[in-house]
Amino acid sequence: KTYLKNVIAKKEIIPFRRFMGGVGNHAQAKVHGTSQGRWPLKSCEFLLDMLKNAESNAEYKGLDADHLVIDHIQVQRAPKMRRRTYRAHGRINPYMSSPCHIEMTLVEKEQTYAA
Repeated sequence: KTYLKNVIAKKEIIPFRRFMGGVGNHAQAKVHGTSQGRWPLKSCEFLLDMLKNAESNAEYKGLDADHLVIDHIQVQRAPKMRRRTYRAHGRINPYMSSPCHIEMTLVEKEQTYAA
């Protein structure tokens, strides 16, 4: 959670290792052994909301929220949603959104590790 909050405040960067075409170089990425990275605010806010929701679900089930650790997290593509945008000379082009499915599993451990 602190890492995601630091990314939103632009104090830490998320390194881009695989899909890095057109991603600019930033000095903060040197910590991760790469030169490219970004601060994806929207993604971080969604993950923080999911973590908050998972903590409240765990408290409802009777688990201790301080000892929760992310065991599994996975993001997959969802079907694209279609809209249309109007172009010059009476043409219409697709205006697609790219949603995703986020799957997260939290496990209660006896001792948590500081990350």
